Amino acid sequence: MATTDWNPVLRGELAKPYWKQLQQFVAEQRRQYRVYPPDEEVFAALHLTPLAATRVVILGQDPYHGPQQAHGLCFSVRPGVAVPPSLANIHKELHTDLGLPIPTHGNLEAWARQGVLLLNTTLTVRAGQAGSHHGKGWELFTDEVLKVLNDKHERVVFVLWGSNARRKKSLVDLDRHVVIESAHPSPLSAHNGFFGSRPFSRANAALSAVGLDPIDWSL
Repeated sequence: MATTDWNPVLRGELAKPYWKQLQQFVAEQRRQYRVYPPDEEVFAALHLTPLAATRVVILGQDPYHGPQQAHGLCFSVRPGVAVPPSLANIHKELHTDLGLPIPTHGNLEAWARQGVLLLNTTLTVRAGQAGSHHGKGWELFTDEVLKVLNDKHERVVFVLWGSNARRKKSLVDLDRHVVIESAHPSPLSAHNGFFGSRPFSRANAALSAVGLDPIDWSL
């Protein structure tokens, strides 16, 4: 990890036995297969969104496993890359919730730079193999990220979409922080409660209620 204000609070993880095993696993996977995102973008979410600035966290599962999609921010793709189906549904809900125009691209860096941590629970994936790096240690690391956020005194809004993300609710102190949860935006589940859940306006209301600046969700 490049130097950020996450380093002091996460450095202890790098000394734990699982971390060395995890890094060896990922390195071996990169030798044998194509792995996403590129090595230099694995921690992009932590680089773009400092701990001190984090007001909202959106939790994804693992990176996109198609060519040129993953760049270290959950649900996001670079400009010029076709918008994946889950992200298209996020765009639709953004329009329904806030009346914003549906974006013409899938890059969510503008959110990250405002304090929206776009974190996957697993930070790498083998090309074409969804879930292929689950259970190798990344979840221990990203759970620690969530625990560090939970330790913040200022309110953080945790946006948990889908059953995997919603399991992390147990890590959040609901006396201090706010959880917004629903079905996943995937086309397989979006109609089961993601559409109409209004996560963007609800997140801003939760921030404004304690005097924190809302997020400009426009893209």
